[in-house]
Amino acid sequence: MGHAMAHLLHGKHILAIHDSRPFPELPVIDVEQQASLADFLLLCVPASPHQELLARLAPLLQRHCICLSIAKGLDQQGRTPAQIYQMMFNGRQPHSLLYGPMISEEIRADRHAFAELGCPDIYNFNKVRDLFHGTRLFIRHSTDVTGITWSVILKNVYAIAFGISDGLKLGDNMRGFLAVTALQELCAIVKQQGGKPETPFQLAGLGDLITTATSPGSHHHQLGSNLATGKTGDISGEGIHTLAMVEKFHLFDIMHYPLFSLIREVVRSPVDVAKKFDDYLSVIRS
Repeated sequence: MGHAMAHLLHGKHILAIHDSRPFPELPVIDVEQQASLADFLLLCVPASPHQELLARLAPLLQRHCICLSIAKGLDQQGRTPAQIYQMMFNGRQPHSLLYGPMISEEIRADRHAFAELGCPDIYNFNKVRDLFHGTRLFIRHSTDVTGITWSVILKNVYAIAFGISDGLKLGDNMRGFLAVTALQELCAIVKQQGGKPETPFQLAGLGDLITTATSPGSHHHQLGSNLATGKTGDISGEGIHTLAMVEKFHLFDIMHYPLFSLIREVVRSPVDVAKKFDDYLSVIRS
């Protein structure tokens, strides 16, 4: 996604790009110096490094600099990127979260992408929208930061169910059922976490769920398909980490959400997957 953001903004703004991995074509920069000059700081990394990066860079930022994150997961303490921002800044620095159907390969192929920007005020929304003006990224404003955050985090988990279903060749009817069921559980969990129950029907929820659950290049869909067909060599990804953090920190009662529980059971023990799916269907029919 860092490359996708660079593709969108290249030629429109002065960019200073740092990657922890060495790229010969990427000039080496003084990260601290460039951060102190920045009008925007884009963190195109998972949730886990956020606290360390912000602790390093926050004291150097100009007051007007807007920090922008695209992370769709939880850190090692089970915290969302929004919670990490709040903890590190405590209202002292503007920040926002950009979530929605934004497949990196499609952005770099100059196809359209869509996102919600989660931030409390319209001023910072307008500043970020102006940043991407003239690109093919369409941005809507959401003040429900908690809602869009949990929607986009959980959709990675539910996308695994679509991959399991397709791996088991359960058909299009099952895909439709999973879409409705995943949204119902998403709405309930989002509400429980303090978000608005209608938020999962927007870009960060339904929009990104459809994208992740149906895209041939989706890691989480492919992961579900692999689990269903006995390919268990690499069980990793943001959705897998989310499952572990939800259970470890008891972020919500998993047993209240049967589809979420099914996914957890398949990930934990990817044997007899077809039977696990049949058992799940039997329970919800009763």
